[in-house]
Amino acid sequence: MKYLVMVQWSQADYEGMRGKASADAPAWTEQEIQAMYQHMGAINNDLAESGELVDANGLVEPARTRLVSKGPDGKPVITDGPYSETKELLAGYWVLDCASLERVTEIAERVLECPEPAGVKNYPVVIRPIDDGGGDV
Repeated sequence: MKYLVMVQWSQADYEGMRGKASADAPAWTEQEIQAMYQHMGAINNDLAESGELVDANGLVEPARTRLVSKGPDGKPVITDGPYSETKELLAGYWVLDCASLERVTEIAERVLECPEPAGVKNYPVVIRPIDDGGGDV
């Protein structure tokens, strides 16, 4: 079965990775950033080797987001980020083809082991089965 595995962050977290600390996120050192990339790269390599990796990507910061919504007149309204009312957004994802929910949960637990500086907010890793159109998920 295929699963979407998602990680969340905020604009403050992205700014912290650029060395700008705030009340909501610490500044990352270059060594901490490289350790994070090495950890995530190892996960991706292992998943590719096992044949479970379908797709994976990190997403750019919320400040570079575009929102397309319907205005009161029903016409599209296009707004660029960041959005002060949005605390957390999707920061990255994997599409995995795993034998069981238990297996994908093991992978999510490994994602949580990613090295990070003290004070980083602890976001959950979200697992969602992908509906293949066959009914039960």
